Amino acid sequence: MTTKIRIDARDTQHCETTALGVLLRHQGLDLSEPMLFGLGSGLSFIYWDSKQMGFPFLGGRVKPFELTRNLATTLGLELLVQETTSPRKAWENVAAPIDAGHPVGLQLDSYYLDYFTSKVHFGGHVVAMYGYDDHDAYLVDTDQQGGTVTTSLTSLSQARAARGPMSAKRRSFTLTAPKDLTSPQDRIIPAITACADAFLNPPIANLGYRGIEKAGKLVRTWLRRTGDPQRDLPQAALLMEKAGTGGALFRNLYRDFLGECAQLLDSSHLRTGHELYTQAATLWTECAALITKAGESGDEQCLVQAGAVLFDLSRIEREAMQALSRLGSENA
Repeated sequence: MTTKIRIDARDTQHCETTALGVLLRHQGLDLSEPMLFGLGSGLSFIYWDSKQMGFPFLGGRVKPFELTRNLATTLGLELLVQETTSPRKAWENVAAPIDAGHPVGLQLDSYYLDYFTSKVHFGGHVVAMYGYDDHDAYLVDTDQQGGTVTTSLTSLSQARAARGPMSAKRRSFTLTAPKDLTSPQDRIIPAITACADAFLNPPIANLGYRGIEKAGKLVRTWLRRTGDPQRDLPQAALLMEKAGTGGALFRNLYRDFLGECAQLLDSSHLRTGHELYTQAATLWTECAALITKAGESGDEQCLVQAGAVLFDLSRIEREAMQALSRLGSENA
């Protein structure tokens, strides 16, 4: 027997905002993907490296699921999160809301999903599930992964049970919008200023604008950091541009969010932020291209150039966030 909910899937680029869009449209709340990302204060930066890692990782967003929590808080949504070590209970947590007509968000390891062509462990992947039958689960993923897709119930169970960095214990979640939902437009300024404050005041030097500056220093050493630069450097650049980031390490999404907000609010600080993030998005793509070129050619000068671009980016994004952090006072 097949159980399926009618859902509205769109061409989207980032996994968590893809799932959030499906769940919220089912509640009658239709927001663009950049708006979901921005209202969730999703933008960040991390330079992550350790002895256990094969190669450094550049991240451009807040931790997995933090965006969902932020969005629920910002909009006043009821977020019900369930986690369990029991496979049976985990299935009940998903089947019950679907049987009642509500799609469910899942956090899992994309490595095990049948439709994923690139087999890389990532425990912070998020999908929306809207149905199942005796053999398969019906999911919504990013446009890059096929949009509306299926995976076997066995593979879904493995993906949910996976352990490792960024994983959660068979996490599932639902969102409910209250009848007296706050207008999303009224929540733009708090979401932007919260994001700006976190970016400008990172607790450690690996995060925010300080993290970008640190990356600018360390990227120059990357040819010496790996035994296989032809594999590792292009892979790092690919993660910045193509791996569900919406391009330019999530800066394209944030640029478009600020552009959408500038149509709704008359603010010079907002326009400044949008202009600077438009510049930043272009430079991140340029930086990724230089890292790819360094890996393919072995030319360290490309990494010196990439480092210079990252120093520029640290300054530009700091200025952008300083302007955006003043939004509240401008509209007070």
